[in-house]
Amino acid sequence: MNAERLAALLDQFPRQTVLVVGDYFLDKYLDLDPALSETSLETGLEAYQVARVRRYPGAAGTVVNNLRALDVNVLALSVIGHDGEGDDLLRALAHLGVPGDGLLRAEDRFTPTYLKPMLLSTQPGAPARELNRLDTKNRAPLPAALEAEVITRLRALLPHVQGVVISDQATEANCGVITDAVRAELAALAAAHPAVPFAADSRGRIGLFRQVIIKPNAHEAAAATGLPAPAPAGLALRRLTTRPVVVTQGDQGVYLYDDAGEQHVPAVPVTGPIDVCGAGDSTMAGLIATLCAGGALAEAALVGNLTASLTIQQLGVTGTATRAQVLARLADLQ
Repeated sequence: MNAERLAALLDQFPRQTVLVVGDYFLDKYLDLDPALSETSLETGLEAYQVARVRRYPGAAGTVVNNLRALDVNVLALSVIGHDGEGDDLLRALAHLGVPGDGLLRAEDRFTPTYLKPMLLSTQPGAPARELNRLDTKNRAPLPAALEAEVITRLRALLPHVQGVVISDQATEANCGVITDAVRAELAALAAAHPAVPFAADSRGRIGLFRQVIIKPNAHEAAAATGLPAPAPAGLALRRLTTRPVVVTQGDQGVYLYDDAGEQHVPAVPVTGPIDVCGAGDSTMAGLIATLCAGGALAEAALVGNLTASLTIQQLGVTGTATRAQVLARLADLQ
């Protein structure tokens, strides 16, 4: 892809609206200053002192954050709790310019939260060290009434978007937003609207999706099929979903499986320390935005790689990349 073609695709991003449906988490970082640590009078243990609190939309929200950085419009659909974490999540989405009215709030559900204590370094310029994470997740199935409401809203929102991202991040089956019934509805909607790209990520159930583009990493593809990845696992998943399969493999780039067979889009090389947390979500944002803008699958994969190459260089945060940065990164390669 040359710079002129990339610029033309990027220029279309602000005209696209993507629905991001699935599991929204709150990523909450506690920056701990070791110079302020105290000894607990009750236990004698070190009591870490919080110097700063940072809150970001996580899981599906990480895709949203990346899409908004690329100037893509976003509609959000999920279920969260009536709790302080839910308030924080809604404020974080509003800060990104994303309306929160698509996030259903329920008294008996948690807002899934990753609480990340970050111990600041005593060495100037050195990155913080993440301590044991504290996770809050829903471990009971999504109630049928909420499941039905998600499906109703999904049908209502589809005519207003150019693409759909499905984020299945819950570990326990049917305890997140992408339940068996919601997954089946997504397959039906994707089949009925072939011009609208639907793309799914899933931590543990990528092999259950049908009629949508799926984007597993190599480990997820192998686990879903019992076959080596990227191929023949990618080919097997392609037969199951009947839509393109995008298998990511870190610094090896991505492997595409569609009507054209297998294609390899190399990773964008970077130097220096990296943080791969959220790399898959930034890849997804670049991929779906480019497809919505009319790009081919290989072009979309390249934009995903360019976006991820920028976000992994941002340490200790969930990185994002702008359209100008993506264009400049391509220029660096040429």
